Amino acid sequence: MRSFSGSLVLVALLGTLAGCDGGDAPKDKPAASTTVATDIGDVIATVNGVQIGSKEFEQAAARKTPASGDSLSIEEKKEVLQTLVEEKLLYAEAMRKGVDKDPKVQKVMVNTLVREDVFNQIKNSDFSDEVLQAYYDAHKDEFIVPEKVQIKRILIKTGPDRTEDQAKKQAEDIRSQVDKNPDSFKDLASKFSEDPYKHRGGDVGFVSKEGKPGLDQAVVDKAFTVEVGKVSDVFKTDDGYNVLLVAAKREQLERTFQQMKGTVLRKAKNAKQEDAYKAYVDALKTSAKIEIDDAKLGAIEIKSQHRPFAPGLGEGEEGEEGAGEMAPPDGADAPAAGDGPKPVMPGPGGMGGRPMPGRPLPARPGGAQ
Repeated sequence: MRSFSGSLVLVALLGTLAGCDGGDAPKDKPAASTTVATDIGDVIATVNGVQIGSKEFEQAAARKTPASGDSLSIEEKKEVLQTLVEEKLLYAEAMRKGVDKDPKVQKVMVNTLVREDVFNQIKNSDFSDEVLQAYYDAHKDEFIVPEKVQIKRILIKTGPDRTEDQAKKQAEDIRSQVDKNPDSFKDLASKFSEDPYKHRGGDVGFVSKEGKPGLDQAVVDKAFTVEVGKVSDVFKTDDGYNVLLVAAKREQLERTFQQMKGTVLRKAKNAKQEDAYKAYVDALKTSAKIEIDDAKLGAIEIKSQHRPFAPGLGEGEEGEEGAGEMAPPDGADAPAAGDGPKPVMPGPGGMGGRPMPGRPLPARPGGAQ
């Protein structure tokens, strides 16, 4: 039998039952939950009582390319079916060994449940133009691209090996060189700067007055006082001494409903999905018995796993996503990548957490979205 990657096979195994009616649970372990019956088509095989339906088979077979002609041969069909049989056997063995208790597997199960029972119940066609226009009118501030400046920064830090006076003197020397030749900023930043953007020649990107994560707000405030193409005076922040060059400026821009219709749809859909998720979970809580030991909870020490901020590729364009987007074609209900709240992703050892908008849904088994 073929070997499988641990994580991938768990996803595949749990997904294989999506098209069947659940079959029999292993006799020495009760079923984890009651499975809602679905139409699986004609039953073409059973494995220890677990049925393989024609619909599941057709989905799997559609991903196989015939060796010749336009249709799969009987031998090729048997190969597809044999793969499904193996997956059913592996699924049963995984359940027998309690693999469903693994937090990673539980994440897959929870994500699948939320996607099927909550997110997939909300369609693009649920939102008329009138509904979208009303959402746009009520959230106009969200569709305004704020004024931004492109900041380039050189930071000279103070520390055990460099006094305040030494750091300030070095920053002033660099500032003098940039003032004489602005084109030298990139090379000087790459050589001397000590902030996360030195490898980009000090280019922080376009930033609004609200700032951006990991960047001292004092740097942003200073940048908005500097003329385009000019160099700032040397100034001190908690990080050290700074020299800024404002390379460009973008004025505030308000986009119309028609320009932002696609983005309005996503935002309105996200909001409705979040409400539906909350209602779904609240309904489960009403019939659940939940007990929390506050003493034991408080005794557990959790140290921060916060990592220092580091710039990523493509920064500096935040806030302008969806510029000029149009709504999907009529009847296009499948969400694009990034649409909808993120399904629940439990943390280690628990099932906590709630969906966040703007993140991709997990892939369906077999790669279908």
